[in-house]
Amino acid sequence: MRLTPGSNAGGSGLSGIGLPFFLQASVVRPAQPQPTRIADSLITIRIVITGKPAKVRFRIDTRSQTSSEKFGTEIMANHIFDEVHLSRRTATRRRFLQTVSAGAIASCGLGFRDLMAVEAENLRKRGKAMILLWMQGGPSQFETFDPKPGIENGGPTEAIQTSASGIQIADNFPNVARIMNDVALIRSMTNKEGSHPRATYQMHTGYVPSGSVKHPSLASGIVQQIGNIESELPSFVSIGNTQGAGFLGMDYEPFVVNNPGQIPSNVAIPVQQQRFDRRMGLLGKLESEYAAAGADQLVATHQSLYQKSSRLVLSPSVSTFDTSEEPQKVRDSYGDSNFGRGCLLARRLVEQGVTFVEVRSSTWDTHQDNFERSASNAAEVDPATAALITDLKDRGMLDDTLVVWMGEFGRTPKINARTGRDHYPRVFSMAMAGGGIVGGQVYGSSTADGSAINENPVTVQDLFQTVCKSMGVNANHENLSPLGRPMKIVDGGSVIPGLLRT
Repeated sequence: MRLTPGSNAGGSGLSGIGLPFFLQASVVRPAQPQPTRIADSLITIRIVITGKPAKVRFRIDTRSQTSSEKFGTEIMANHIFDEVHLSRRTATRRRFLQTVSAGAIASCGLGFRDLMAVEAENLRKRGKAMILLWMQGGPSQFETFDPKPGIENGGPTEAIQTSASGIQIADNFPNVARIMNDVALIRSMTNKEGSHPRATYQMHTGYVPSGSVKHPSLASGIVQQIGNIESELPSFVSIGNTQGAGFLGMDYEPFVVNNPGQIPSNVAIPVQQQRFDRRMGLLGKLESEYAAAGADQLVATHQSLYQKSSRLVLSPSVSTFDTSEEPQKVRDSYGDSNFGRGCLLARRLVEQGVTFVEVRSSTWDTHQDNFERSASNAAEVDPATAALITDLKDRGMLDDTLVVWMGEFGRTPKINARTGRDHYPRVFSMAMAGGGIVGGQVYGSSTADGSAINENPVTVQDLFQTVCKSMGVNANHENLSPLGRPMKIVDGGSVIPGLLRT
């Protein structure tokens, strides 16, 4: 058998970009000559790719021991499964070719179990990631992305022109204004939940809180479908506490970082690795006895947690959490704040294959001194948000990384006696960039006084459908709740028209 790179305009074999890659294959054949099927061969493929991942085309030619028996077929490699892991920007060990096109299966007789499985996500989807910039407390739309200068409700906030013609945002966000061609604004978000806990829950899970079930977050649902739970780094990282995996279980819980920029505490083993391994072996023996006594499910959950933790503490990849490795100029662009360091860490994590990262700014509940506090918050959030989007774009990562900026609701048009704004879910704003989002546009609008939606309302379900579409995730995928009820990742809603490239 011979594997040769498929051709493209660059002649490199990597579709769409002129980057080299290397293929190595070995084949074990039956002893007696017979008509050859690819499924009859044991194939080992090793792939090394440098640069941005793309669809990889192979031509697999099989030659039997007689010259008259030969055929060839082109196979589209969709993702790497075991031997080689293709991360978003770099190639590392771990995965092997898992998925091939249906046409290859039909023409060559490839079987699911004979050569490679065809069940997991394709290479493009494996390159997807999402960064949620969460504004806890509910940012005022008037002081962020839907200013209303010159009217009573507008307050002292001024509007500034952005790089996108005809789009103005609050003067608190000059850095975001400069990259507006990469950002899409939604000014017609609407919801009914005006309580922080309930709205935060719903904006993370897509469901209102229920006493009978703890819903998984959208992040956990995304990681369940396209994350790699065997990775040395967690697939879901939250910088600050967030909504967890609910009934999906421990495999999809977030790894929480409290001090972004530093290697997390308790990730260094206090003894030599040989002794650590012995301790883990002893723990396994003790737990097997406990499992035999009827606690098998509890033990399985505990072992999963320890296995994930062990992979992390023993991995060189743990240095990803240390942002001091970045050049000073890059760190300065994000800003010297927890949120800025969190955004820089998010970029580093996504670059190393993490699927979902949430970064929190937590002081947006401006019932008093709204204008001063909004400006103070924006002084940290604005440069970090703009630096993140710019950095992702410069590194060729923005197309595959969805960035979502939002909070649980907006603030009232009416300014209260303490120069604050109160909770207002009826209409609020958010922003999106990357992941196929068409930048330089505004979807929906509020009325002139900002008290209601003027056109194109967007619900939480609409937003989640759009996120899933961007990420290549099946929004209708169902998980069984502990009560045996099938629950979709997103229940209802429609993809927001015109927001994603077609």
